[in-house]
Amino acid sequence: MSDTKQHWEQVFSTKLPEEVSWTQAVPLTSLALIHLTGVSKSAPIIDVGGGDSKLVDNLLAEGYTDITVLDISVEALKRAKARLGNDAANVQWIESDIKDFKPTRKYAVWHDRAAFHFLTETADIEQYAETLGEFASPHLIIATFSETGPEKCSALPVTRYAEQDMVNVFGKHFNLIDSFTENHITPFNTLQNFRFNIFAHKLA
Repeated sequence: MSDTKQHWEQVFSTKLPEEVSWTQAVPLTSLALIHLTGVSKSAPIIDVGGGDSKLVDNLLAEGYTDITVLDISVEALKRAKARLGNDAANVQWIESDIKDFKPTRKYAVWHDRAAFHFLTETADIEQYAETLGEFASPHLIIATFSETGPEKCSALPVTRYAEQDMVNVFGKHFNLIDSFTENHITPFNTLQNFRFNIFAHKLA
């Protein structure tokens, strides 16, 4: 087991949702951006680093039928499945480090809130972008800590992004549609500044 996987298994084995900073009762911004893409309810959507996020709950409730949740932590996925109960059978679950993930299909929407920014090595960042170039068609929604956001999360270093930084990483394959910052209030009432970005694939 890699150090990274061990870290996240420990987090999701020992901390409740209200004890981790990224928890959202309803992921309103992510949902709004998915709606903005205009994809059909049957379009394949992947939530990368979804963990036990409630995005999948809300998408199912809205009638989306082809949802995949990927996370490095099996404990995180177990928690999400337990919460969903019988509805968990309607979701595809993938336990994988994003650095090792080799998609076997194209996704209409690739959503990532707060997973990508944990990549701090240039080679890993470039590999992520190339994977997206091949498999994230036509819509990419990605949220990271902004240039004024925290330098660490869950005791791990992160890469913070300004708008041009995002274009520099993903501009080979994608056109930036919008980029904006948003304050996230954690369950313990601290503030984190996120940058949300929505891209369209140049070949879509």
